[in-house]
Amino acid sequence: MADETSTAKGETPEGAPRTGEKQCAGQPDCPYPQVTFSTFILSLSSSALVHLGEVPEPETGQIQENLPLAKHTIDILAMLKEKTNACLDADETQLLDGILYELRMKYVMHRK
Repeated sequence: MADETSTAKGETPEGAPRTGEKQCAGQPDCPYPQVTFSTFILSLSSSALVHLGEVPEPETGQIQENLPLAKHTIDILAMLKEKTNACLDADETQLLDGILYELRMKYVMHRK
């Protein structure tokens, strides 16, 4: 019989980092920002900008446009807005609305 502290396969105890997860977030010398809803949205936004060809790909430094992936990422952000709308604070709502507006405008410009 398992003790009370064991977890189901693939789960970790609350607050414990998953395998491979960087454990330095929040420490002074950590190169990764703390994971918040806003940093998650900004990360997705950065991916969309790469796919729109607005910024170079981090690995290659090259500009490459991939409009289907850009649209997919914008659609993910829109879905997150719809699903989390009642839970967001004013700053998060403003951030997400602004990012969606900017990305949609850039997408339309690239489609021309």
